Amino acid sequence: MNVERGIFEGGETPEQAALADARARASLKDGEGIPHEEVVKWLKTWGTSQAGPPPKEWFE
Repeated sequence: MNVERGIFEGGETPEQAALADARARASLKDGEGIPHEEVVKWLKTWGTSQAGPPPKEWFE
């Protein structure tokens, strides 16, 4: 039986996943990333007349 992988199942080993998590945590500690409150504010516009793409500065 062929079972399709979920979108979050990348086939990585537990060690690779732990390393990726550690890198992500380190980048957040260094001030990288987008504050949760900003993302929530943007998401709350979805389905309204103010909805739009994410702010360009998030990709700089």
